[in-house]
Amino acid sequence: QVQLVESGGGSVQSGGSLRLSCAASGFTLDYYAIGWFRQAPGKERKEREGVSCISSSDSSTYYKDSVKGRFTISRDNAKTTVYLQMNSLKPEDTAVYYCAITPAYYACSAYGWNLVAMNHWGKGTLVTVSS
Repeated sequence: QVQLVESGGGSVQSGGSLRLSCAASGFTLDYYAIGWFRQAPGKERKEREGVSCISSSDSSTYYKDSVKGRFTISRDNAKTTVYLQMNSLKPEDTAVYYCAITPAYYACSAYGWNLVAMNHWGKGTLVTVSS
């Protein structure tokens, strides 16, 4: 059974940094896309937005425009943990951050990284950025 467990959330001031981790287990896919979504306070699940992802096929990445240059996605050599380094955090980054995975490895793009394409989700980790 696929499990995605997020950690690393917390409270920081504007301009601060956090590193989120997603420990993945229970899947045997050779090709997949894995990454992050976020759901801001008061928003519904359907409003969850794709933040960043990485493809297993060629390690290509995608970033939402508003986080480009501030967030960096990476994974460990064993490819079982995915990280999201978040720098220069802003109050509008406040959200629950969810890890997600899909066998559609080509989904790691602005058009493909969406709720419908995801097969498995973690339970989320809360990031709060104060001004």
